[in-house]
Amino acid sequence: MKRLFTAFPALGLSLLAASWNANGAELPRLRFSYGDWEIACDNTRTCRAAGYDSENSSDAGNNDGAGQRRMSVLLTRKAGPDTLVHAELQIGTYEDTQPAAPLPRTLSLTMTIDGKEHGKVAVTGDNPTVDLAPGQTQALLAALTRVSKIAWTDGPFTWRLSDAGAAAVLLKMDAFQGRVGTPGALVRKGARLETSVLAPLPEPVVRVPALDDRAIDLPAPRLAALRQALKAPADTCTEPDNIDGTPGDIAVWRLTGGKLLASLPCWRAAYNEGAAYWVVNARPPYAPRLVTTAGNGYASGIIGSSLKGRGLGDCFSFDEWTWDGKVFVHSSEGDTGDCRLVAPGGAWVLPVMVTAVQPARPTNRP
Repeated sequence: MKRLFTAFPALGLSLLAASWNANGAELPRLRFSYGDWEIACDNTRTCRAAGYDSENSSDAGNNDGAGQRRMSVLLTRKAGPDTLVHAELQIGTYEDTQPAAPLPRTLSLTMTIDGKEHGKVAVTGDNPTVDLAPGQTQALLAALTRVSKIAWTDGPFTWRLSDAGAAAVLLKMDAFQGRVGTPGALVRKGARLETSVLAPLPEPVVRVPALDDRAIDLPAPRLAALRQALKAPADTCTEPDNIDGTPGDIAVWRLTGGKLLASLPCWRAAYNEGAAYWVVNARPPYAPRLVTTAGNGYASGIIGSSLKGRGLGDCFSFDEWTWDGKVFVHSSEGDTGDCRLVAPGGAWVLPVMVTAVQPARPTNRP
């Protein structure tokens, strides 16, 4: 099941992208999926590729009669010459998909590729995600470039990893990191020097000034004037009022540099809702500048957005916008992978935008 994230546009992004581009070229990113595999590469050139059990249960079933067992593998590789791939295995913990017979608290899983054993990994109920050993990782990477049968087994319990789409995803990783044709490429190896591989990029730094985190109350006349000034796109903010039809409440926080942050309800869906956030002048004229219509929380200088991909809650998208004293910088973006019932909240964190946020101590006004 591919992610089903509803696309409510974060309309302030063009403004924020301009602030990034003023300091340099547009930052690289990649999001791609094919078959049972997907990849996300962020602005530091780190790539994360996730694979799952087959969505065709007849291909992914196990021999204990309990049906398809959910699982996923994550391959992480940082940019730069001679970097290794880090591999993690996660067995499914989403309660609605667990078999009637509970699993043992501790599992000693034997990794097999085309029937050949490649050592064991230990999985416990407290830690369903484990690292693969370097040798297991190398065997797995080789298997993913061809048609292979990959499984982890403990007695009657089996988890099978699909290879469908893996080669295409790994080739995307090689291309994004400039590895195609080098000895370290995962798919298309060659003799081109490893020194030609793209170097990692540093995380952009966002420094948050000292802020008072408490919402503030504006006098009624100023609040009414602010409401008149806040204009959200009608095609996006379809439900700015409360469920009972009364006007949605305005929340206001004090920023720095004579600015305020103001928020109003914007839209509601079956299992998500979003609010619009504007930066405004502390005194009229308010001159509002829209940051996003997809926010659902603010604290410590950061507007956050976390949206379910579907009601089952097995996949989310996430964004953050951080106040740097002048504008809200788009400081985080990504999702938790495909909607595959692997784990509550999603199997992995797959960012396409990362930053180093340096918070200041909040100041509390008397």
